[in-house]
Amino acid sequence: MAVSAREPIGGTPASAESPTPRRTGPWRALGETALIIVCALVISVLVRAFLVQAFYVPSASMESTLMPSDRIIASKITTRVSGPQRGEIVVFRDPGGWLPAITEGAAGWQRHVRTALTYIGLLPSDSGDDLVKRVIGLPGDRVACCDSEGRIVLNGVSLIEPYVAEATDQVRFDVTVGEGDMFVLGDNRANSRDSRYHLDSNGGGVPIVNAAGRVVLRVWPLDRWGIESIPEIFGNPAITAGRG
Repeated sequence: MAVSAREPIGGTPASAESPTPRRTGPWRALGETALIIVCALVISVLVRAFLVQAFYVPSASMESTLMPSDRIIASKITTRVSGPQRGEIVVFRDPGGWLPAITEGAAGWQRHVRTALTYIGLLPSDSGDDLVKRVIGLPGDRVACCDSEGRIVLNGVSLIEPYVAEATDQVRFDVTVGEGDMFVLGDNRANSRDSRYHLDSNGGGVPIVNAAGRVVLRVWPLDRWGIESIPEIFGNPAITAGRG
């Protein structure tokens, strides 16, 4: 059998092209590095938006549970799924009039850089629009101050609060938490401008939709690292049974 002059022995077409060599060198490495960085930033933004976010504690209102300058982690996913729970510490947006007006601090470019790093989750939020307090009452709960021993009364149950730094009877009140609201107090009751000082506005209630997340961890400084759990007193079934 004659072999065609156009077909090389071995069956490989004469017109087959040699494979294009893969690009190598600094440009390829730079492109791969840029892609990795972009993917990491996107993941960081998504985590911050939907799962967890770092915050900075600016004041002494939660001493000694949280100290000024502590860095904390708030879980957004638990708040989105189940909403705030009695006894947990929450970060929430100022409902209006709780915080003083923000004065300009750093120079313009520094402020923009800090905002960008905070947005992507590389710095804890210290925007001046957030507060951190403990949830005491939820919609329909009756919260009062105080019993004969100076303790907060929740739905007829006197709360034993070992985390409270000072006595709780600086402000007398007896309120029922409105629909869609939460009643919040600082652990440092003698130095916390919380729901007690805003009773003339919505009974001191903070809209639940303002809750950014539940504080689950203290991460900085390292000697204060720890998990923030809900105190056992809030698991007392009498609290739920005592609602009006």
